Amino acid sequence: AVGEACTELKREYDQCFNRWFAEKFLKGESAGDPCGQLFKRYQLCVQKAIKEKDIPIEGLEFMGPSKGKTENSS
Repeated sequence: AVGEACTELKREYDQCFNRWFAEKFLKGESAGDPCGQLFKRYQLCVQKAIKEKDIPIEGLEFMGPSKGKTENSS
């Protein structure tokens, strides 16, 4: 699987997000991004795994926009 080494980072992010969602967001406290750093570490891990396995990622937007990619204008 892509990013097997990233599984622990995903678990940590999921726990952080679920805790924030239940304890803060659902109670009306939506300010701040307590899990942003965890998400960035997880995202970088997945990007590295994709690059190492040479997987084509054309069209995948979950990683954010590519720097050299032009905007689709429909």
